Amino acid sequence: MSLQNLNFAQYTKPKKSDNPKNDSVFVMTKSPLGAVLRSAVLPGWGQIYNESYIKAPIIWGIIGGLAAGCIHNNNKFKENRDLFIQTGIEQFRTLRTFYQDQRDLVSIYIGLTYLLNLIDAYVDASLFDFSVEENQITNQTQLSLRIKLN
Repeated sequence: MSLQNLNFAQYTKPKKSDNPKNDSVFVMTKSPLGAVLRSAVLPGWGQIYNESYIKAPIIWGIIGGLAAGCIHNNNKFKENRDLFIQTGIEQFRTLRTFYQDQRDLVSIYIGLTYLLNLIDAYVDASLFDFSVEENQITNQTQLSLRIKLN
């Protein structure tokens, strides 16, 4: 007995007379890949593509603030490095190490913010077709999905 001949209740072989043109196919309004690529080129662009306009300036502000912190810590690192080389005072070496660590940590935060920007663009584009609306009859919130039928 071959396994191909077994039929289960959940599966039936499609008939040759079934017309696949009658089936409706869901087409997403926003492309998740397109949103990710846009956000990869310019952080926040994918959020604008997804019509989440408030998120783009938030991302720009976070990345800008972190970049300013990185520049500040790098300048302090160079300043204390030069002072340690000139004077040999241990306090300048300690400060040099502190600012180097802070600069590296802020750089990691910039990378994480960039990665979260990409993830947010993907998820937002994937969920663009979902909506949560209040039912007018029962006054309860309901989750619905918009599907465009041909």
